[in-house]
Amino acid sequence: MSKKNLIVIGNGMVGHHFLEQFAASPAARDFEIRVFGEEKHLAYDRVHLSEYFTGSTHADLAMGTPDWYAESGIVLHLGEPVTGIDRDTRTVTTPEGSYTYDELVLATGSYPFVPPIEGREHPACFVYRTLEDLDAIRASAQGGETGVVVGGGLLGLEAANALKSLGLNAHVVEFAPRLMPVQLDDDGGAVLRQKIEELGVQVHTEKATTTIVEGEETRLRMNFSDDSHLDTDLIVFSAGIRPQDTLARQCGLDIGERGGIVVDNRCTTSDPHIHAIGECALWNGRIFGLVAPGYTMARTLAAALNNDEEAAFTGADMSTKLKLLGVDVGSIGDAHGQTPGARNIRYNDEQAGHYRRMVVSGDGKKLLGAIMVGDNHYYDTLLQYALNGIDLPDHAESLILPASQGGAPSLGPDALPDTASICSCHNVTKVDICGALDSGCTDLGGVKAETRASTGCGGCAALLKNVVDSELEKRGVEVNTDICEHFPYSRQELFHLVKVNGIRTFRGLIRQYGKGHGCDICKPAVGSILATCWNDHILATDHVPLQDTNDTFLANMQKNGTYSIVPRVPGGEITPDKLIVLGEVARDYNLYTKITGGQRVDLFGATLSQLPEIWEKLIAAGFETGHAYGKSLRTVKSCVGSTWCRYGVQDSVGMAIFLENRYKGLRSPHKIKMAVSGCTRECAEAQSKDIGVIATDKGWNLYVCGNGGMRPRHADLFATDLTDEELVRTIDRVLMFYVRTADRLQRTSVWMENLEGGLDYLKDVVLEDSLGIGAELEEHMEDIVGTYQCEWKTAVEDPEKRKRFREFVNAPEKTDPVQQWTTERNQRRPVAESS
Repeated sequence: MSKKNLIVIGNGMVGHHFLEQFAASPAARDFEIRVFGEEKHLAYDRVHLSEYFTGSTHADLAMGTPDWYAESGIVLHLGEPVTGIDRDTRTVTTPEGSYTYDELVLATGSYPFVPPIEGREHPACFVYRTLEDLDAIRASAQGGETGVVVGGGLLGLEAANALKSLGLNAHVVEFAPRLMPVQLDDDGGAVLRQKIEELGVQVHTEKATTTIVEGEETRLRMNFSDDSHLDTDLIVFSAGIRPQDTLARQCGLDIGERGGIVVDNRCTTSDPHIHAIGECALWNGRIFGLVAPGYTMARTLAAALNNDEEAAFTGADMSTKLKLLGVDVGSIGDAHGQTPGARNIRYNDEQAGHYRRMVVSGDGKKLLGAIMVGDNHYYDTLLQYALNGIDLPDHAESLILPASQGGAPSLGPDALPDTASICSCHNVTKVDICGALDSGCTDLGGVKAETRASTGCGGCAALLKNVVDSELEKRGVEVNTDICEHFPYSRQELFHLVKVNGIRTFRGLIRQYGKGHGCDICKPAVGSILATCWNDHILATDHVPLQDTNDTFLANMQKNGTYSIVPRVPGGEITPDKLIVLGEVARDYNLYTKITGGQRVDLFGATLSQLPEIWEKLIAAGFETGHAYGKSLRTVKSCVGSTWCRYGVQDSVGMAIFLENRYKGLRSPHKIKMAVSGCTRECAEAQSKDIGVIATDKGWNLYVCGNGGMRPRHADLFATDLTDEELVRTIDRVLMFYVRTADRLQRTSVWMENLEGGLDYLKDVVLEDSLGIGAELEEHMEDIVGTYQCEWKTAVEDPEKRKRFREFVNAPEKTDPVQQWTTERNQRRPVAESS
């Protein structure tokens, strides 16, 4: 009996997912399967498309391999677009020939909508859809300074981030009065706008572009309906999508009034032998523009073609959890409160840039929807309340309040019903996860391989790990210490892999030892490891995408979007001339000035574009970065010691300066603070520091692993009466052993407490060299000391790095209207705003 023919038109994410599902089903044995794709590339992950600008290749983004298609009996026709469908003869036509089908699947997706603006055909105008589009944008960005994205939705902000990563000054032009109008309300849009503008992307809302013409000093000029204009070097249109239904129209299938191929609950069109899935399909009058609903359609159709009578697509949850330009954004269910009788609970902290809104039923018992901007910590809990109809607590507002204001704890895995949806992309529930564990999976990776959970958009990664860990513990299985789902290693193991194999980039590490694209957990951790191992500049091209906001701009962002500048003052010792320079800089830039607890001067209120100018003035006076923004050595505090104090027995200032200059370039799992006291009166408070040194009449006593903060801990006495040389060698070993073996964001105190054997074990390793690695630790520290560079100086002297600090290029005199100031005690400070 000859096989039937199944043809799939479209090799995107949804088409590929259908092929995965169908190829693994019994019905696949009855079909010859062909897939046609317009692009020359295999299906790739468009959700992470922007990573193409930060080092990812098609191979990194690819969702399959030629071998998989061959092994699955699927014939690939890449770069061969289908030009026509003949329903009477059941054939499809391409430039290469004609092919017959028994069942035809349309997974043609969508195309970018470009508004009918005069001038939109200019060679410097692009869309943001394919790898070829991104290649063209990258080429056009060379030699340009400014880029504009038309469209302030999800994809528009992704495109703006891409332009920013190419070194352009990015602008977003949005017709609506707010960003992301589909997902956010006015308050949420305002907070998102503030945060994005703080990151150097200018936002223009309520702007209708009328024409695009040749610019005078730039390639293009955008003219708006309000008679204003914007000069730019390139334009990216990201103003929404339209269903790609051309083939369906040509062959007479039913099409929606505003486009889209009409399908029923089994994803079948008006022709019983033609089916449609994904963004080209119109179900119940709706087009679904997210990957999760497309995947659900793909699974539904695969089941229907296997004669599953219960297979039905009944809609999809459109909740989204995103990180746009580093800003958390979440939208759940009926986010705009359109349900009759719905009520709203809002929390708005404009100082911190956090906005949360809950939409609850009229009786206050059910969560209907939610919006979050600035902090998605609450997302997983709220999503479960909404999806599973869990009754809200008596004081529902506690679900969106900070802990300090009576916020409720997160909904734990045990509180979730078995039917709770954990991964909407692949429709994985809690009971599916439990089933995978019961069938033999023993770790997170095994569960993901079995269920596909968290292999789509990745938004459920944290929730999935919590559920897996909880269920493993119930079964008496030890929970693994993988840093995240992308690396089956702890931070300590990753450190060893980087160091031993000479790996110098995140991309190289994840290609060789990980999978996927990385996340907010592993990227900063690996960035820290790379900095510790090789001491490359933190703004090196491969490192920038890994960094937190403060590291990205080499300064601490404050609550009003300005930055603080903390030059290094080793040991707290400073000359009058340097004090004068600090005063002049603070005066000239109207900066708030504060003496810190670590004996330094903190200058608050600088804008992003002012940072390089200020750094240049400080560098010229002999200052360098104080690393206040990084997980690294902050300060070495000291008293005046034997130089001035009648009780001092050693030169504490000299030792503090030496130690600070030695370790000032060291990147570590968490910040490090030190102090040196000139006698046992302990004026420098050395016993509350990660490294504390106290002078004796015979040398130095060394204390380790103390800290202040939320959980203060006294340091432990580690060694006594050390000479200068012994002290430095011992600190070298302690610090290098810490940065090699500590977990991510782990203070030295917690690290030592978690070492098996604690203080005694650490003494054996460092003082007795029980592991035989003492010389290696010292050598590594010498490498770091010898390759130190002032990160400020490198940034201001490198034109490409300096581009990161430009803003308002077309209007240099413009100031940020969000920043409001008042005067208190003769210094400028931000206006206080109530939550």
